[in-house]
Amino acid sequence: MRVVRALSAALLTLGLAAAPAAADSSPSPSQDASDTSAPTRAGTSFRTAAEIEQGQRATASGSTGDYLYWSFPADTGQRPTVGATVELPDTHAAQTWQIDVYDGLRRRQACQYGAQTRTAAADATSVELACVLRTVRAWSEPWANDPLPGTYYVRLTATGVAASDLGLPVDSEVRVDSRDIGGSAAVDGSLAEPLVPGAATRSGDEEESSAVLAGLEPEDGWASGRWSDRWVWTAVGGALAALAGVAGYALTRGSGRPSRVPPAA
Repeated sequence: MRVVRALSAALLTLGLAAAPAAADSSPSPSQDASDTSAPTRAGTSFRTAAEIEQGQRATASGSTGDYLYWSFPADTGQRPTVGATVELPDTHAAQTWQIDVYDGLRRRQACQYGAQTRTAAADATSVELACVLRTVRAWSEPWANDPLPGTYYVRLTATGVAASDLGLPVDSEVRVDSRDIGGSAAVDGSLAEPLVPGAATRSGDEEESSAVLAGLEPEDGWASGRWSDRWVWTAVGGALAALAGVAGYALTRGSGRPSRVPPAA
């Protein structure tokens, strides 16, 4: 009976530990689409990329053939999803549009899945693109191309455009959301600093001017190398292993002492 009670307590502990892990796997909260702080323009290069928060719906007007850039922060354990919609002019030829994502070192990041490139027919009014990145890791080998915490850049452009369509006006919309993967993506190690381009410089003894090229960061700050629910699962696994050992010993030991063998006559 005591063994059953101990196992029940262990299962209850496991359920309590699993609750925050399940919460971590839920999508990040979305902001109101009518948020006036969302940018209404896009940059034309990495240095002039318009900064957006995750959950914001950024819009921009441009011309067919332009390169449009946005940047957003992504932290450890997040799996960002970048979506873009391009409203095409009334009259146009077939066009191929593409969305690319780069990290803070300007390394192009591969998409796990999603329609990263699409061709719009001549009668299409819009085209939708999507790119689901790999999970952001806290640390990686120098030679690897794994996503790391820091600033990410989104580049939207038309790669296949007829000469007659160059310069035609288009409206674009970009949104970034992410899913928190949690401790299942945790690794041993962390970066000293997130990959945020730019540097802080001092002007005189009293003033401090910022030359940071990307100033946005996650709402709760950068979490690289901090607490992970991986530790919770490790502790719960150790506790269950110990309880299983105790239960096995109790079952094999028996409930009473062996009877004494009567002496021989």
